Amino acid sequence: MSWLTAFGLLAVTAMLITYALEHRSRWFILAFAAACGLASAYGFLQGAWPFGLVEAVWSVVAVRRWRLSGRAKLPHNSTFVDQS
Repeated sequence: MSWLTAFGLLAVTAMLITYALEHRSRWFILAFAAACGLASAYGFLQGAWPFGLVEAVWSVVAVRRWRLSGRAKLPHNSTFVDQS
């Protein structure tokens, strides 16, 4: 097994584990984003640029989900009312 194959296996395994644990902590969402970044690097290094590009997009999406998960949540059917 080459170092590149091992790197790809590590990245995809990290994606799987962190995705499965996202419900436990918002930090697993950030870890998933990092793992997607590693998988993206793997795709580009391997020469599979479509895979690298898609994984880069997933990384950006996961970072956005992580940022939004830290904000205070309003009840599902409530409307925001500015009191100022």
